[in-house]
Amino acid sequence: MSPWLTWLTQAIPLLLPWLVRVGVAMAQATVCSRWDHSVGLDDLGLSQEGDVMIGAVFPVHNLPLVPDLSFSQQPNLLSCVNFQEEPLRWVHALVFAVDEINRNPFLLPGVRLGYRVLDSCGQHPWSLRGALALVSGGSLRSLPSSVSHVPLVIGDASSTQAIILARTLGPLSVPVISYQASCGCLSDRQKFPNFFRTIPSDVYQALTMARLTRLLGWTWVGAIAADNDYGRQAIQVFEAAVRGTGVCLAFFETLNRANLVRDVERAADTVQASTARVILVFLWYTDIGALLLELGRRNVTDRQFLASEAWSTSGQLLRNPALFNVSRGVLGVAIRSAPMPGFEAHLRSLHPSRRPGDVLLKELWETEFGGAETLEVVQSPFTDTSQLRVTYNVYLAVYAAAHALHSLLSCPQRDSPSWGNSFTCSPPHKISPAELLQHLNQVNFTTPLGEPFYFRGADVPAVYDLVNWQATPQGLLKLVTIGRVEGSNILIDQSAIQWNAGSNMVPVSVCSDSCPPGTRVARRKGEPVCCFDCISCAEGEVSNTTGSLQCDHCPLEFWSNGNRTACIPRQLEFLSFNDTMGVTLTTVAVCGAVATAAVFMLFVYHRHTPLVRANNSELSFLLLLSLKLCFLCSLVFIGRPSVWACQIRQAAFGVIFVLCLSCLLVKTIVVLAAFRSARPGAGQLMRWFGPVQQRGSVFLFTSVQVIICAVWLSICPPLPYRDLGLKGSKVILECEMGSVAGFSLVLGYIGLLASLCLLLAFLARKLPDNFNEAKFITFSMLIFCAVWISFVPAYVSSPGKYADAVEIFAILASSFGLLFCLFAPKCFIILLRPERNTKKHMMSK
Repeated sequence: MSPWLTWLTQAIPLLLPWLVRVGVAMAQATVCSRWDHSVGLDDLGLSQEGDVMIGAVFPVHNLPLVPDLSFSQQPNLLSCVNFQEEPLRWVHALVFAVDEINRNPFLLPGVRLGYRVLDSCGQHPWSLRGALALVSGGSLRSLPSSVSHVPLVIGDASSTQAIILARTLGPLSVPVISYQASCGCLSDRQKFPNFFRTIPSDVYQALTMARLTRLLGWTWVGAIAADNDYGRQAIQVFEAAVRGTGVCLAFFETLNRANLVRDVERAADTVQASTARVILVFLWYTDIGALLLELGRRNVTDRQFLASEAWSTSGQLLRNPALFNVSRGVLGVAIRSAPMPGFEAHLRSLHPSRRPGDVLLKELWETEFGGAETLEVVQSPFTDTSQLRVTYNVYLAVYAAAHALHSLLSCPQRDSPSWGNSFTCSPPHKISPAELLQHLNQVNFTTPLGEPFYFRGADVPAVYDLVNWQATPQGLLKLVTIGRVEGSNILIDQSAIQWNAGSNMVPVSVCSDSCPPGTRVARRKGEPVCCFDCISCAEGEVSNTTGSLQCDHCPLEFWSNGNRTACIPRQLEFLSFNDTMGVTLTTVAVCGAVATAAVFMLFVYHRHTPLVRANNSELSFLLLLSLKLCFLCSLVFIGRPSVWACQIRQAAFGVIFVLCLSCLLVKTIVVLAAFRSARPGAGQLMRWFGPVQQRGSVFLFTSVQVIICAVWLSICPPLPYRDLGLKGSKVILECEMGSVAGFSLVLGYIGLLASLCLLLAFLARKLPDNFNEAKFITFSMLIFCAVWISFVPAYVSSPGKYADAVEIFAILASSFGLLFCLFAPKCFIILLRPERNTKKHMMSK
């Protein structure tokens, strides 16, 4: 509401006595003009005397050219133009209802109901002047003593005008029943105790639009509303209803009738520039008509309009061919339609010749025909009773007033002790508005259609029709009912809706498309919640619904699939016989074992030759056997880790390599002892290194490793372990070491024997024999030590199956180093230089 209207409505209770006197003076003033549409129409045949009078205010005309805000003179017809047929039909709904009631022997028996109707021209000051004239008993030409004031006013159509009337007449306790004022603010009984209405509150209409928006999947909606209580409060309710549901207002524009051209230009610019394809509109039909024409001129025809009841059923808009392309497919909330039996016959019976004093009927004839035709067979908007909406609300308002009057005048329980002081009764010629207000609050009756009617405070239960503007083959628009709303329940046939593009597909209106499964919503800083980006879920996270706000972590045993839409069991990763690395290492290990077996067979075949018998052939065969076991023990590291495999692999590796190194160490000692025994005084040295002592030494050195491994396996053995850490979609199956100290002792003892063997072999490398095995032992130990020194950092830094591969590589590399350095020269002589395989050649220097 504009500031001056706010001030006016607050000041009216204080100035009421003066205003009433002014209203009486205006009613008694002489009118120079031929017609008067602001003070009264009773001289025009739109009044009927009765025992009890009801007053009514209707906007039969609209859009004054020059608003006259003074109370000093009467506005004339030239200042109030644009005759409207539909409000005139509302007027005759009142006339029809009064006639029905007067014929009803059970409602107000013996009491004749009368009425006085005034024209507000759709303007606040003129609506106020008309109401003051009604309650003061004023008349156009004179104020006869027989004219009494009305105890009740039906009207006005506008919410703002209804607020003014309710606040003005509130101190006098005069009830006001509106047929179209739907502002939610009027439900406040503290501020408006005398106000009632037969149209649901805009709160329910806005809530219905919010439910429709969510039902149809629209999240990005523009809003255009009247710059008054009706428009602004409806948008406020809509915003509150959609808050937190993912629906956002793309823009909000207001239209003021006083600056309609400028506001329409601004609103059209906003609609054209916005990405919102659905526009929510709370406007009077004349205002939205101007906006639709402007949008049509700009060829903006791809917007879906969601219409309020104020224009969703407007015949003027439906019949305007210039609006066809832009308004096709409008989806609207409409005042519910109801039949009024006999009303069409009443309208068609009207004719200026039968009502010579009714200048409004004459104006209808001039507008509709321009001649003397009748309404009996003509199809016109005035006689169209197929969808009576506001008309039926006027009809209900008259019946509500009549039932309240009936209760007030009959008082069947006035002598009952339980009646008390809650209600009072009055005679027909002396009705108190305050008493009538009490009975109106308790109205509860059955309408002529058999429906229950009652007030909940100021309101009636919310019932709406859902309507759709659909194109006809003739290139026109027709109104089709496609659903109904009762309270919070919405019944809608979506398949029957024709949308703005002429299709049956629901239009899409979103700021950002819904994020598909596998992604999450990422809000854009500084923008509404409906505007966002879609970000793919990280590895190990999923979202399986559309529009997920966050991604969910998969359980430990699972990982996200490629689309990030589901958690699937993780792949198990270990060094398998099937993968490339496993096959390669297995092949190399088997080749090494076969090569060792071949050397073994060669030595067995030539076991009697000097080369094989030299340096204790028994140790050579044991060394070959241990080397073959070294190659084969690497295969234990391949395959799925199990309890048995994890425990046997490190123990077998440690014991077999110690056995191999023990043979080498003993052979080296024997070489040194043999050359030392050739010196004077050392002849008895070889007795300490005979075959028995050699076997015993090997057994002793190996037993130490066996004991270390036994203690390790008994206290804290290696066990299978699933690594579910940050290693992607795979579960790493590996053998946990159990005890780092145990593994360190195993490697340390191997390193000790290898170092001692290298040292002794290095000392014996220059002994004067032609075939000095110490040289080959030195080379083999150098390779062995280099491999295992490199193994430690590589093993520690390698993850999962690669750690096993590093250990297998170290085993194979050191085994091949021993095999080739120790036995390749001997095999070369046996196979290719047999002449050197003699004792003489072996002993030569």
